[in-house]
Amino acid sequence: MIRRDALDQLPVRTALPALRAALDGPGTAVLCAPPGTGKTTLVPLDLAGLTGEGPVRRVLVAEPRRIAARAAARRMAWLLGERVGERVGFTVRGERRAGPRTTVEVVTTGVLLQRLQRDPELAGVDVVVLDECHERHLDADTSAAFLLDVRETLRPELRLVAASATTDAEGWARLLGGQEGAAPVVEAAGVSHPVGVVWAPPERPVRPAHGMRVDPALLAHVGAVVRRALREQTGDVLCFLPGVGEIGRVAGELAGVEAEVLQVHGRAPAEVQDAVLAGGSGVRRVVLATSVAESSLTVPGVRVVVDSGLARVPRTDHARGLSALTTVRASRAAGRQRAGRAGREAPGVVYRCWSEGEDGRLPAFPDPEIKVADLTAFALQSACWGDPTAGGLALLDAPPAGALAAAREVLTAIGAVDEAGRATGRGARMARIGLHPRLARALLDGAPEVGARRAAEVVALLSEEPPRAYGDDLAAAWRTARRGGDAYGARWRQEARRLASAAGEPSAGSGAGGRGGSAPDAGQDAGAGAGVGGGRTGGGGGAAAASDDAVAGLVAALAFPERVARARGAGSFLMVSGTGADVAGAGTGAQAGWGHRAGSVGGGGGSRLRDAGWLAVAVADRPVAAVSARVRLAAVIDEETACAAARALHSSGEEVRWSDGDVVARSVTRLGAIELAARPLSAPDPGLLREAVVSGLRREGFGLLRWSAAATSLRQRMAFLHRELGAPWPDVSDTALLERVEEWLGVELGRARRRADLARVDAGQALGRLLPWASGDAARFDELAPERIEVPSGSRVRVDYGGEQPVLAVKLQELFGLQESPRVAGGRVPVLVHLLSPAGRPAAVTADLASFWRDGYRSVRAELRGRYPKHPWPEDPSAAEPTRHTSARLKRG
Repeated sequence: MIRRDALDQLPVRTALPALRAALDGPGTAVLCAPPGTGKTTLVPLDLAGLTGEGPVRRVLVAEPRRIAARAAARRMAWLLGERVGERVGFTVRGERRAGPRTTVEVVTTGVLLQRLQRDPELAGVDVVVLDECHERHLDADTSAAFLLDVRETLRPELRLVAASATTDAEGWARLLGGQEGAAPVVEAAGVSHPVGVVWAPPERPVRPAHGMRVDPALLAHVGAVVRRALREQTGDVLCFLPGVGEIGRVAGELAGVEAEVLQVHGRAPAEVQDAVLAGGSGVRRVVLATSVAESSLTVPGVRVVVDSGLARVPRTDHARGLSALTTVRASRAAGRQRAGRAGREAPGVVYRCWSEGEDGRLPAFPDPEIKVADLTAFALQSACWGDPTAGGLALLDAPPAGALAAAREVLTAIGAVDEAGRATGRGARMARIGLHPRLARALLDGAPEVGARRAAEVVALLSEEPPRAYGDDLAAAWRTARRGGDAYGARWRQEARRLASAAGEPSAGSGAGGRGGSAPDAGQDAGAGAGVGGGRTGGGGGAAAASDDAVAGLVAALAFPERVARARGAGSFLMVSGTGADVAGAGTGAQAGWGHRAGSVGGGGGSRLRDAGWLAVAVADRPVAAVSARVRLAAVIDEETACAAARALHSSGEEVRWSDGDVVARSVTRLGAIELAARPLSAPDPGLLREAVVSGLRREGFGLLRWSAAATSLRQRMAFLHRELGAPWPDVSDTALLERVEEWLGVELGRARRRADLARVDAGQALGRLLPWASGDAARFDELAPERIEVPSGSRVRVDYGGEQPVLAVKLQELFGLQESPRVAGGRVPVLVHLLSPAGRPAAVTADLASFWRDGYRSVRAELRGRYPKHPWPEDPSAAEPTRHTSARLKRG
């Protein structure tokens, strides 16, 4: 029995005629409808003809999250007076409730991608609704691009709707319209109830979130704001937090409140999620939720929203090969979505845990995942679609070239694409599994080594990171999952069964399905560092005998070979990629105050990972300002497993390089950045030696050579002529000398074997080779830039070319009788004369000696004649005899 009264109350119904007209015309539309208008529930039912309007069509609704897909299907089925699985059903990874009568099916965007790859025509589907497209998840953007390609090439009659409460409507309209012009934008007037805003920033400054870390002071403040909201308002409270850990922390802050505290997130059991969305039973509730509650969901009874202002999003450090979630400030669009939850059923209030001034500085929309996330899975989807470069896909934002190139390198290394970027048969199989390509590779390559069931169980752990309580030891977490009866364990067993089947073991249900099954229990563990041994022969008896540590380590290393790491002491490791990594409680991690995974094996300083020789790091991130990455989940392995899993990064060869101020020549065997073995080279390649010496000069400068005073003077004189006259006088700056190093230092480079050899090189003699000998100009070098100038007293005084202008420092009496300042560079540049007292102290500076004799000498004479009475101080210095001596000595002479 259709619940007409509920359908009639949904405000989006007024927009349905315009939406139907748009789909009957151009076939695409953008639907903008505020929260609570029925966009997710009434629109699919109407387009499917299930409300009595229009023809019956099969509608596929794509939601970004499993919880939203299940909730939307349940709500639509309730509106029809049916059970889920009849005319309305859903499909999420690992769960499907749909049948032959199903007309509206709600799926996750990941499931939609899988269907498009298997059946690009989407046979039997008439309309696809991409819900909550404002969130810009990568799967949603990719699905939209594939659907537009299908409309253009295979099924122009396929109707497509992009729906959201807050989105870039114009951008989506241009994208969906293609060459025919923008698609129609249909707006539904919101009649949701007003929501008041209370600004509730912390009284004291809190540290900005970074990585997965959120300042506990902020979480304590959020808890206090929830308590305040319970006192000041009526109704249930919905509090938005970035992740599961923060939800648990705030739940602890709320101990003792007179309300039922519930937790909603992607890892929560389906029963818990269903109970929250079904509404309360008269007891006031506080629902602590991640962003899964932003969209497509109405939590009954909620009149108050408390918003922490934080969100957790994927980020990829391509330079270090690390992908992880990180905590960021939520966008203004997300803030509007969250606030709208308070006004779904009645007037409400949102408490925002930041100031009104900060609000204007927040980003308008969240960053599209395609701009910041790991693109390996996207690149494989594109390759399987037949567009390896993704250049032909209709995307709101083009993928960054560097990230896409890095993704293709990974896919090539694991055999998913060929050299041209086209998907191989192996790559197509990886894409069908529905895992990240790295994990698909670990499953396919690990199954023959350790057995499909055991490989699937470990990969299932890696596909959804286990709770922190499971610890940082992957093998121990595996044992905990087998024993445990928690919600995570139930999901893990279900996923492990699916993956075992995909890997080729149809009877896998007996393994992960039971709490222990036939898998070894903790008592059968062979211990850390055990090799896979017979397991490498193909999944027979040897695979069954391999220890949990060996299996977990091999599978993790196959998934992330560049994260294989060797110990370098005190819980610190070096990964094959060259990035340092610390186990919790060691090095940078402890200094930065990182949290740790406290598991059954012991977290922090007690983690046995700290004492391992080798690790296969499955999960790691690098907090802001940290030197090394933080290991969040890893398995103990041995060197044999490390080399087998990362064999593509194994190399041997001669290595001649500049290191620690000297040339080091060795024969080295490496696993990426990890040095496995080395021995000195007695006769290194001369070319490599020269490159190493040049590298040392480039790194440490030409101070490695012997610079006498004459050599330094020569370089300064050459630099002066280059600056004043240009060619043919050479540039002798460090940069220029490095560019011509073979020309002027080539002979010495050929003889140099170490730092000491460079220290014996006469830099002046080598530098002289750059003088323009071929043109004959070198013969004029001493004339144009004389090292010394003879003054009237007969002294030959050195000229200093180290500054911007040549300087001649000489005692004043030695220049008596000289009418003009000396000039160099062929008379072009006057020398700056530093006139010294008889004691050699500066008395005056001039570049115009005639002017000084005329105007400046009188004051200098008055100052110095009393101080130096024994020296001559004639009234007319321009006509006086120059001297180096005192007046008395002159008289005796």
